[in-house]
Amino acid sequence: MICIFISSCIPHKDTVYLQNKGMATDSTMVLVEKPKPYRVQINDILTIRIKVLDQENVTIFNPVGEGSLNASSQERAYFDGFTVNLHGNIRIPELGEFNVLGYTYEEIENLIKDMLLENQFKETANIFITVKLAGLRYTANGEVGTPGTKILFQDRVNIFEAIANVGEIPVTGNKKAVKIIRQFPHGQEIHSIDLTDINVMNSPYYYIQPNDIIYVEPLRQKSIGTGKTAVETIGTIATILSLVTTSVLLFTRL
Repeated sequence: MICIFISSCIPHKDTVYLQNKGMATDSTMVLVEKPKPYRVQINDILTIRIKVLDQENVTIFNPVGEGSLNASSQERAYFDGFTVNLHGNIRIPELGEFNVLGYTYEEIENLIKDMLLENQFKETANIFITVKLAGLRYTANGEVGTPGTKILFQDRVNIFEAIANVGEIPVTGNKKAVKIIRQFPHGQEIHSIDLTDINVMNSPYYYIQPNDIIYVEPLRQKSIGTGKTAVETIGTIATILSLVTTSVLLFTRL
């Protein structure tokens, strides 16, 4: 009974985020972030805005609100944005189709500016171009509050923000081995991160990227069906003992 009790409870240390594992509890840990510019991948949706002195000359490049007026911001981003196809290309009116796979936003801005100066405008037009993602889209499955796909209109989203937006990980979720399925030009890779360790903030997977899939697997206590807390486990054991005792008494009386 003692062994069952110990093994069936979920330890407190498995439920706490960002622990200083192997360090003094009063220590201060400074984490220096090394941000890397995001590089465009297949299926990304980009919003591209071009501004010049005479804005009427670039209306064709900035399609906004051509769809239903009742469309959500996500739907507008999908229809008004430029989707990176399976070959890594986007197609812009007048400029045609060109490759942006693996480019940063700044590199795409410079590429479009050079194309416009070559074919459409002169330096005196004072071209100003902004390129951004039309929302950061990701999917969360497994032991989270509300599994599904989310789109956040932010430039950067860390793993805790992403999980918070799908309803948090319940006690039965394994915070020590959260899987991130990420898309790369050569294919998809699966990586596992430990959210209970403060060093997760140094991981290249701490900040999610567009089209990431986050999977939180259940702890074995859930499949066993025992309680999540000591009180629940005691109640489960007491119920089992009560049933066993009742059965024994009934059989002995027969």
